[in-house]
Amino acid sequence: MPICLFRWLLSIATITAIVSSSADSLAQTKGIWMAKAPAPTKRTEVVAAAVNGKIYVIGGFVRGLTVVSAAVEEYDPATDRWRERASLPSGVHHAGIAVVNGRLYIVGGFEHSLLTIWNPLTSVYEYDPRADSWSARKPMPTPRGALAVAVLDGKVHAVGGYTRDGNTGAHEVYDPATDTWTARAPLPTPRDHHTAAVVAGHLYAIGGRLNRQYGQNLAVTESYDSPSDRWARKADLPTPRSGITSAVVGERIFVFGGEAPSGTFHENEAYHPASDRWESYAPMPTARHGLGSAAVDSRIYVIAGGPTPGGSFSDANEMFVPPSLHP
Repeated sequence: MPICLFRWLLSIATITAIVSSSADSLAQTKGIWMAKAPAPTKRTEVVAAAVNGKIYVIGGFVRGLTVVSAAVEEYDPATDRWRERASLPSGVHHAGIAVVNGRLYIVGGFEHSLLTIWNPLTSVYEYDPRADSWSARKPMPTPRGALAVAVLDGKVHAVGGYTRDGNTGAHEVYDPATDTWTARAPLPTPRDHHTAAVVAGHLYAIGGRLNRQYGQNLAVTESYDSPSDRWARKADLPTPRSGITSAVVGERIFVFGGEAPSGTFHENEAYHPASDRWESYAPMPTARHGLGSAAVDSRIYVIAGGPTPGGSFSDANEMFVPPSLHP
């Protein structure tokens, strides 16, 4: 083999090794994404949660902003397959979702009523995955949609949202064991289209917008301590956005997507409560808003949502493997 050819092949091999090493290093620090089986229905403004290793995607809009869905689709990450389950008693969009003791709870949201698609709800529906059945529970005191919901100490905390008159700071707590609601300290920054998550016994309300206007996006992060019934301001979300979703892995809250007048967001930013710091991770392959997410076995599945601001729809199902967890 001529020396020049040998040197050329050696240089190509060296470059390939460097690129491969760089990719591995990036995956170790930023995580990686993988495409999974698309959802059966293209939707936006859904909610999603995991129960017993399976993910449920519920409600939202289909085919147009006047067609509100009651559909429930179950995804099994182990087999990468979908199936339809019992529909909600009625269609809802911009609802809240929570899981307590193996049961799913759909809280509030909006319905299509007469001339508006923004009629706020007080409804609470409980889903039993084993029986594949829904039942109505005690309604939430404050009717609202585009709220954020999270579970703290076995109770469902519903914070913020939009009523018939505007933003609310309502913070109401549902106890599934007694089927009762209790008012707690209101959210300091009333808003809608935000997200909420719980880490280490504290609830965090993140991002959102004012008056349902994505031209008024917020970066606000506020933390709630239940024993003292107090809220505290924390480090701002690096990218102000709304129409977002979040999931918790490894004591971090990963916040995905969103929309603004300029377009939808690929952003994947994670908050570490212990250090009160945010970090950027590998961006979503498909930018979108009104999406749902759930974590199973430390993998986060980000599903559905609109690829352009406003009324757009997708069946995207993309899995994020956080750093140090990639294959």
